[in-house]
Amino acid sequence: QVQLVESGGGLVQAGGSLRLSCAASVNIFSFVTMGWHRQAPGNERELVAAITSGGTTDAADSVKGRFIISRDNAKNTVYLQMNSLKPEDTAVYYCKAVGYLNGRRRDYWGQGTQVTVSS
Repeated sequence: QVQLVESGGGLVQAGGSLRLSCAASVNIFSFVTMGWHRQAPGNERELVAAITSGGTTDAADSVKGRFIISRDNAKNTVYLQMNSLKPEDTAVYYCKAVGYLNGRRRDYWGQGTQVTVSS
């Protein structure tokens, strides 16, 4: 079955950088869209950035200019480069993939990786 495994989270000082990785167990061309979501305690899970199979990207206003989503098709991996991190970025970050099986939409989620930004 499809597995998404996140890595790269950790503790970083404000102003620092982290790169998150999401490794998929299948060819990422299988997915229409892949992206990153985050959820802080007491908050709703929110979209951070996404990339389509065609390479189109989008990002939340709160992270534009700081976060960059990219992919390496040969490694079946999607990345989130996070720069100029702020304490407000502290959250669990989840990888998501959207695909279609027999014409039906399927959403897949990774287990999440914790990002903590200290002030």
